[in-house]
Amino acid sequence: MYLAQVLKTPGVHLVAIADLSPSRAMQNLQRVGWNERQYAAGSIAEALKHGTTFVTDDWQTLTTHPEITIIAECTGNPIAAVEHCLSAFANGKHVINVTVEADALCGSMLAEKARSADVIYSLAYGDQPALACDLVDWARAAGFPVVAAGRGHKWLPKFRESTPETVWEHWGVTADQARIGGMNPKMFNAFLDGTKPAIESAAIANATGLGVPEDGLSFPPGSVEDIPTLMRPREEGGALERKGIVEVISSLRLDGTPVPYDIRKGVWVSFEGDTDYIRRCFKEYQVVTDPSGRYMSSYKKWHLIGLELGISVASIGLRREATGAPICFNGDVVATAKRNLAAGEILDGEGGYTVFGRLMPAARSLARGHLPLGLAHSLKLVRAIAKDEPLTWSDVIIDQASSAYQLRKEMERRLANTA
Repeated sequence: MYLAQVLKTPGVHLVAIADLSPSRAMQNLQRVGWNERQYAAGSIAEALKHGTTFVTDDWQTLTTHPEITIIAECTGNPIAAVEHCLSAFANGKHVINVTVEADALCGSMLAEKARSADVIYSLAYGDQPALACDLVDWARAAGFPVVAAGRGHKWLPKFRESTPETVWEHWGVTADQARIGGMNPKMFNAFLDGTKPAIESAAIANATGLGVPEDGLSFPPGSVEDIPTLMRPREEGGALERKGIVEVISSLRLDGTPVPYDIRKGVWVSFEGDTDYIRRCFKEYQVVTDPSGRYMSSYKKWHLIGLELGISVASIGLRREATGAPICFNGDVVATAKRNLAAGEILDGEGGYTVFGRLMPAARSLARGHLPLGLAHSLKLVRAIAKDEPLTWSDVIIDQASSAYQLRKEMERRLANTA
C-alpha cells in the first residue's frame, strides 16, 4: 500500500526494497502501478544515481548503506524484525516499525537502543496503535484526563478458536475472493482470533502509559456514539474495570448481529470533563456524551494502513518526531493454548492452529514467567498444555541465540532490577 503512494510524495526517494523473493516484490510494484524503468535489480548506487528503486534479497544492504536515512520494517515477523531494527540503529538509521508484533515483544528496549544510537524508533502511522496514540496526545495536550483508548474489532468469543481454515467464513469474504486479493489467511486469522487486537492494545498501552485490564480485553459491543457511555468505569455504568486503561470495542453484539455505525476499522479515545465548566461546554456544543454529561470521546473511524505510512516518513524526516513510540512496559501479550496441546507439538505463532495472544499486565506476565507470543514460532512443547492455559518459558525449547530472545531477556532483567 505504501508503494502505491510513495511515488506521489515529493521529497521522498524509496531507495531500495529487501524481500525474500525479489521477483515477487517486483510483481507487487507492477501491481500498484510502477513501470519497469522505476525499479531494478542492479545496486543501491545505481538507484541513487538514477532515482530508481533497487530490489534485493539482502536486507543488510539496506540497513548498512550510508545514504539511506529511514528503514520501514514491514516483514510481520517479530524475530526477524528485531534483528533488522538493531542493525538499522547500529548504522545510524531511523526505523518505522510496522511489525507491531516486535513492538509488543520488546518495544521499550528497541526504543532505548534507538535513543542510545541517537536515532528515532517509531510506530507506523496508518496502523491503529499510532493513530490511537495521536488521539491520546491530542486529548492530553488539550488538557483532558484520558479515561481509555483503543481500537475497534469484529469480535465474538467463538472467534478465539478460529484457524486459517475457518477465517474467511467469519471474516466476510469467500476463499476465492481472498485468494484473488492475495490475502494471507494466517495473518488475517491473527486479527480474527483476538491476537492482533491484544498486540495492538499492548502497543497503545506501552506508548501512552495507559494500563491494561487485569483479566484481558473484554470487547464490549458498541457504536461510535456509544463510546462515551461504554468507556467509563463499571461503577458509573460503563464497561471499564477502572479509568486509564486500553480496551477494544466490538462491532458485533453477542448474538452475532452487527452494531450500526461501528468503530471496527477505527480508533478512539475517551476523556473526561472534570469540571462543571467543561461539562457545560460539552452541552453547549451539543457533543455526544454519556448520560451524565461527564464523558466524551473523539475517534477516527477508518485507518488506511500503508496508504498513510508516509505520515511517519514525513514526521521523522522533517520533524525528527516519532508517530508513537514505547515509553514503558505496561502490557504484554502471552502465548495461550488455542486447543489442548500435546507434548512434542510445534507452535506456529500468531494466527495459526496452536496459540492465540492474550493481553496481560506486564508485571503479572513477568512474575509468572509467561512466554511472550512474539517468540512462539517453531518452538517445541515439552509438556501438554490445556486449552486456554497461558504458556511459560519452561514449556518450550527455545533458541537463546536470537537477537529477539536476548533483547526480551535484557528487558525483563532490567525491569526486575528496577522493581
